[in-house]
Amino acid sequence: MENIANDLGKAGQDLPSFGRSASTLARGLTVADALSLSSLQNAEILAGSAGLDRVIQRLNVMEVPDILPWVKPHELLLTTGYPLRNTPQDLARLIRDLDERGLAAIAIKLGRYVDSLPAEVLRIADERQLPVLRLDDAVAFDDVLNQLLTDILNRQAATLARSEEVHRVLVDVVLAGGGLAAITGKLADLLGDSVMVATPDGRVLAYSGPDEEILRDPRYFDVASGRFHVESYKHGIRALDDENARVVQVPILAGSFDHGRIVLITRDRTIDSTDVHLLERAAATAALVITRDLAVSAVEGKYQGDFLRDLLAGRAGDPDHVVRHCATLGWDIDRPLIVVVAELDAEPRGEVPAAGDLRPAHERFASAWGLVVRERDPRAAVAGYSQEVVVVMGVESTDGGRPGRLIRSLTAQVSGDGGGGRRSFSTGVSRVVTRPEDIPMAYEQARQAARVGRQMHGRGSVAEFDDLGVYRLLSQIPDSAELRSFMAETLGELAVGGDSEADDLRTTLEVLLDNNLNVAETARILHFHYNTLRYRIGKLERMLGPFTSDPHLRLNLMVALRVVRMKGMRM
Repeated sequence: MENIANDLGKAGQDLPSFGRSASTLARGLTVADALSLSSLQNAEILAGSAGLDRVIQRLNVMEVPDILPWVKPHELLLTTGYPLRNTPQDLARLIRDLDERGLAAIAIKLGRYVDSLPAEVLRIADERQLPVLRLDDAVAFDDVLNQLLTDILNRQAATLARSEEVHRVLVDVVLAGGGLAAITGKLADLLGDSVMVATPDGRVLAYSGPDEEILRDPRYFDVASGRFHVESYKHGIRALDDENARVVQVPILAGSFDHGRIVLITRDRTIDSTDVHLLERAAATAALVITRDLAVSAVEGKYQGDFLRDLLAGRAGDPDHVVRHCATLGWDIDRPLIVVVAELDAEPRGEVPAAGDLRPAHERFASAWGLVVRERDPRAAVAGYSQEVVVVMGVESTDGGRPGRLIRSLTAQVSGDGGGGRRSFSTGVSRVVTRPEDIPMAYEQARQAARVGRQMHGRGSVAEFDDLGVYRLLSQIPDSAELRSFMAETLGELAVGGDSEADDLRTTLEVLLDNNLNVAETARILHFHYNTLRYRIGKLERMLGPFTSDPHLRLNLMVALRVVRMKGMRM
């Protein structure tokens, strides 16, 4: 995550100071605000006082009984009651219909055509929190219309001016060399709420706001991975469809590439259209920043990737020279290290990329690893290639020489919690090395661990080289026909696939050998009666030979079963 305290000097000083009055402007003219105008100062609130925060965007005058087709959301409806003079009982149904149309409030003059409003009408207005105002007899409709329209237009003009000023400030941020943290910082100062930039699948790249505790709020973030739940919230103006919306996200797009999301999370107010408009402006600026950074990192990454490839191949030169050169790249290889190789698993045939998943998979994969690893070890070397990412990172004494737990934590962060449609990958971890010249050997160990781990455990495996055991040797035999021949000769009828009895006996043999011929323990694990297992052992020895008394035969059988497990071979 970028440093949110990034200081941009003059660009930061150009930001206008918007207090809570600006937030009020952004929300629009509420019914409560309208009551402070001179033409409505003497208006009486007859009902619906709980809805005074409704926003007025339009004005309308009721001249006909069938007004509903002409009513629009957020209108203040003015009436003398003349259209209802003969049917005041219809007001109850009209109040319900007006509320369903999203009316902001209704203002009526009583006494001339309608003497009073029935109690049922006021009850329904209170129930639906639709303000019903009684206008003073001396107030003319044109005074109300002129004042309210003037105020609404002034607010809209102020909002546009504010938006243009914010756009200028954000452009100045880019021109001054600021990054994503500078953008989120300016927006957070302006809006008084939390703003962040996240990747398309929700990993936070930059955050600014009054309270960083929100980053651990399970309503918005996955607790284990820290990923923002991008799939749970609507984009852009559609977020306003939700009642009391507190979260809105806007995609950061540049051409055909989806670079992420800019997100606003409010504390004590609902999202409004002005918030969305400002985020859209900020998203365009963020796209410029990300595109600029990608162009720079592409050049740097190409050079760093080529040098790391030479280092992994053992052709980078003298160790002292290599250490010094790596230091200029920000890498520290003069310490205890491990090499991690993460290989993308084969993509299922016919799989269609998720909507918005437009960046090449290996680019997103390498970017994710770089982000996660450098949070843990800023001096680590990370490079992405066509189908793999290579990490050379330090290990601490607290890892006990077995960094598997750390790497599993990192892979969990890269994978997220399933959001974003990320592809699975298999990861291999080398032994700890203490000399730069041992890095090529560690790289081969990590590659072998990744390959064997996938063969043993399937897609998405994490394997340490030290845990491979005999699988290390089996993986070095390139001739599958020889392995198949050895397995067939050793297991005989048990090497036949698809035979339920053979599969069952092979499982019994494997559990028995894994438990060092302990019949009682094997019977407990397989839920067999002791005598049943003794019968099976006799049958296995008639098929395979006296393996209970011949250690060499037991060894051959164990190796053959490991071939079955690793290669999945059947005759």
